Amino acid sequence: MPEFCKVDQKDHIFTVTINRPERLNALHPPANAELGEVFDAFAADDDMWVAIITGEGRGFSAGNDLRYQAEGGERVATPRGFGGLTSRFDLTKPVVAAVNGVSMGGGFEIALACDLIIASDRAVFALPEPKVGLAALAGGLQRLPRQIGVKRALGMILTGRHVSPEEGMQLGFVNAVVPHDELMAETHRWVDMILECAPLSIRASKDVVYHSLSMDSLEESMKVPYDSVRTLSRSEDFVEGPRAFSEKRPPNWKGR
Repeated sequence: MPEFCKVDQKDHIFTVTINRPERLNALHPPANAELGEVFDAFAADDDMWVAIITGEGRGFSAGNDLRYQAEGGERVATPRGFGGLTSRFDLTKPVVAAVNGVSMGGGFEIALACDLIIASDRAVFALPEPKVGLAALAGGLQRLPRQIGVKRALGMILTGRHVSPEEGMQLGFVNAVVPHDELMAETHRWVDMILECAPLSIRASKDVVYHSLSMDSLEESMKVPYDSVRTLSRSEDFVEGPRAFSEKRPPNWKGR
């Protein structure tokens, strides 16, 4: 059983709840390593199609556990990055962040590494690392400018200021803001819309979007072959979708 998070698996949904509420879900190296193993399990499970990550208590994640670091805590290699997600570039299954509170530093970097961010009206976002002599080196300095533009991103990065979920939506990194008590219902509403689609279509779509962002040429990004698209075109679901449409019935997705 995981020590630093809770995992629930139901109806193709893999829900991870960071569980260090006494430290606002700040993460130390052992927790990051554990979350890496948890998301490895999600990636390998053919019956799990979408993941949700959220936090226990008042915080999503306050980032790096500086107290643990200051106390001389043992360092543990975390090849998958902060929260088991920030250095993971091969996961084509969608991951949704349900941000229930403080999302700062590495916690914000976890959310930025997800594909959608659904925020409680109690959420707070920031990259405050420069205020303690550090920098957001778990992807925040790279992902935020790509997601909202350089000037808007630097307006957060160079000041370390706190951003409300409503401003996060205006800036473009938040998909929806809801009253706190409605957060998980809203998150599941988005996840249910994803699950209405063919799993391999979703994975191919995510794969093409992210890989094309790293290419300079639009033409190249449209001509290059993608393994995920090849897998989709050879799948049972590639036949099932048009068949269900023509028969005027809901499709029975298999994910293969």
